[in-house]
Amino acid sequence: MSTLINKVLFTRAGYGLTVLRIFVGIIFAAHGAQKLFGAFGGYGLAGTAQYMESIGLAPGYLMATLAGGTEFFGGLALIIGLLARPAALGLTFLSLVAIFSVHISNGLFMANNGYEFALALLGGSIAVLIEGAGKLSADRAIAG
Repeated sequence: MSTLINKVLFTRAGYGLTVLRIFVGIIFAAHGAQKLFGAFGGYGLAGTAQYMESIGLAPGYLMATLAGGTEFFGGLALIIGLLARPAALGLTFLSLVAIFSVHISNGLFMANNGYEFALALLGGSIAVLIEGAGKLSADRAIAG
Protein backbone atom coordinates (compact mmCIF):
# COMPACT_ATOMS: atom_id res chain seq x y z
CA MET A 1 0.00 0.00 0.00
CA SER A 2 1.36 3.41 -0.84
CA THR A 3 2.70 5.54 1.99
CA LEU A 4 0.14 8.37 1.56
CA ILE A 5 -2.83 6.00 1.57
CA ASN A 6 -1.44 4.18 4.60
CA LYS A 7 -1.05 7.48 6.49
CA VAL A 8 -4.63 8.48 5.71
CA LEU A 9 -6.13 5.12 6.71
CA PHE A 10 -3.84 4.18 9.62
CA THR A 11 -5.31 4.39 13.11
CA ARG A 12 -3.79 3.71 16.48
CA ALA A 13 -6.97 4.64 18.31
CA GLY A 14 -9.14 2.22 20.24
CA TYR A 15 -12.81 1.72 20.88
CA GLY A 16 -13.27 5.06 22.66
CA LEU A 17 -12.52 7.03 19.53
CA THR A 18 -14.78 4.70 17.56
CA VAL A 19 -17.69 5.70 19.82
CA LEU A 20 -16.83 9.40 19.56
CA ARG A 21 -16.51 9.16 15.76
CA ILE A 22 -19.90 7.49 15.37
CA PHE A 23 -21.79 9.96 17.56
CA VAL A 24 -20.16 13.02 16.00
CA GLY A 25 -20.85 11.51 12.58
CA ILE A 26 -24.54 11.05 13.38
CA ILE A 27 -24.86 14.68 14.45
CA PHE A 28 -23.08 16.00 11.36
CA ALA A 29 -25.06 13.74 8.98
CA ALA A 30 -28.34 14.86 10.54
CA HIS A 31 -27.38 18.54 10.24
CA GLY A 32 -26.40 17.98 6.62
CA ALA A 33 -29.73 16.26 5.94
CA GLN A 34 -31.49 19.32 7.36
CA LYS A 35 -29.61 21.61 5.00
CA LEU A 36 -29.78 19.45 1.87
CA PHE A 37 -33.14 17.70 2.15
CA GLY A 38 -35.17 19.59 4.75
CA ALA A 39 -35.13 16.49 6.98
CA PHE A 40 -35.57 16.67 10.76
CA GLY A 41 -37.25 20.08 10.59
CA GLY A 42 -34.56 21.67 8.45
CA TYR A 43 -35.13 24.32 5.79
CA GLY A 44 -33.71 22.41 2.86
CA LEU A 45 -31.33 23.78 0.29
CA ALA A 46 -33.38 26.84 -0.69
CA GLY A 47 -33.97 27.95 2.90
CA THR A 48 -30.39 27.31 3.90
CA ALA A 49 -29.15 29.21 0.82
CA GLN A 50 -31.31 32.19 1.78
CA TYR A 51 -29.90 32.13 5.32
CA MET A 52 -26.31 31.86 4.05
CA GLU A 53 -26.85 34.93 1.85
CA SER A 54 -28.34 36.83 4.80
CA ILE A 55 -25.18 36.35 6.88
CA GLY A 56 -22.87 37.27 4.01
CA LEU A 57 -21.86 33.82 2.79
CA ALA A 58 -22.46 34.22 -0.92
CA PRO A 59 -23.41 32.77 -3.28
CA GLY A 60 -25.89 31.25 -0.86
CA TYR A 61 -26.88 28.24 -2.94
CA LEU A 62 -23.26 27.18 -3.42
CA MET A 63 -22.40 27.74 0.25
CA ALA A 64 -25.48 25.79 1.37
CA THR A 65 -24.60 22.92 -0.96
CA LEU A 66 -20.98 22.86 0.24
CA ALA A 67 -21.92 23.08 3.93
CA GLY A 68 -24.75 20.56 3.70
CA GLY A 69 -22.71 18.18 1.54
CA THR A 70 -19.71 18.34 3.85
CA GLU A 71 -21.87 17.72 6.90
CA PHE A 72 -23.96 14.94 5.34
CA PHE A 73 -21.28 12.99 3.49
CA GLY A 74 -18.56 13.76 6.04
CA GLY A 75 -20.90 12.57 8.77
CA LEU A 76 -21.63 9.35 6.88
CA ALA A 77 -17.88 8.83 6.39
CA LEU A 78 -17.35 9.20 10.14
CA ILE A 79 -20.19 6.81 10.95
CA ILE A 80 -18.68 3.98 8.90
CA GLY A 81 -15.08 5.06 9.44
CA LEU A 82 -14.22 5.27 5.74
CA LEU A 83 -11.71 8.00 4.85
CA ALA A 84 -12.34 9.38 8.32
CA ARG A 85 -9.34 11.73 8.35
CA PRO A 86 -10.26 13.58 5.11
CA ALA A 87 -13.87 13.76 6.32
CA ALA A 88 -12.72 15.09 9.70
CA LEU A 89 -10.57 17.72 7.96
CA GLY A 90 -13.57 19.00 6.01
CA LEU A 91 -15.74 18.98 9.13
CA THR A 92 -13.05 20.83 11.06
CA PHE A 93 -13.03 23.66 8.53
CA LEU A 94 -16.82 23.68 8.43
CA SER A 95 -17.01 23.95 12.23
CA LEU A 96 -14.53 26.83 12.26
CA VAL A 97 -16.56 28.70 9.64
CA ALA A 98 -19.75 28.11 11.65
CA ILE A 99 -18.12 29.33 14.86
CA PHE A 100 -16.62 32.48 13.37
CA SER A 101 -19.39 33.45 10.95
CA VAL A 102 -22.48 32.62 13.02
CA HIS A 103 -21.84 31.93 16.71
CA ILE A 104 -18.78 33.79 18.03
CA SER A 105 -20.55 37.12 18.59
CA ASN A 106 -23.15 35.38 20.77
CA GLY A 107 -20.69 34.11 23.35
CA LEU A 108 -20.08 30.56 24.47
CA PHE A 109 -23.46 29.26 25.56
CA MET A 110 -26.09 27.67 23.32
CA ALA A 111 -28.89 29.48 25.13
CA ASN A 112 -27.72 32.62 23.29
CA ASN A 113 -26.92 30.78 20.01
CA GLY A 114 -23.30 30.64 21.14
CA TYR A 115 -20.52 28.42 19.90
CA GLU A 116 -20.34 25.71 22.60
CA PHE A 117 -22.00 22.99 20.48
CA ALA A 118 -19.94 23.82 17.39
CA LEU A 119 -16.84 23.83 19.59
CA ALA A 120 -17.66 20.34 20.90
CA LEU A 121 -18.12 19.07 17.34
CA LEU A 122 -14.86 20.77 16.37
CA GLY A 123 -13.10 18.90 19.18
CA GLY A 124 -14.54 15.58 18.03
CA SER A 125 -13.49 16.27 14.44
CA ILE A 126 -9.95 17.20 15.46
CA ALA A 127 -9.68 14.05 17.60
CA VAL A 128 -10.57 11.88 14.57
CA LEU A 129 -8.22 13.91 12.39
CA ILE A 130 -5.32 13.26 14.77
CA GLU A 131 -6.02 9.68 15.88
CA GLY A 132 -7.77 8.13 12.91
CA ALA A 133 -11.03 6.22 12.79
CA GLY A 134 -10.46 3.75 15.63
CA LYS A 135 -10.66 -0.04 15.96
CA LEU A 136 -14.09 -0.58 14.42
CA SER A 137 -13.73 1.20 11.10
CA ALA A 138 -13.51 0.58 7.39
CA ASP A 139 -10.20 2.46 7.37
CA ARG A 140 -8.64 -0.01 9.81
CA ALA A 141 -9.99 -2.97 7.87
CA ILE A 142 -8.50 -1.64 4.63
CA ALA A 143 -5.16 -0.62 6.14
CA GLY A 144 -4.77 -3.93 7.92
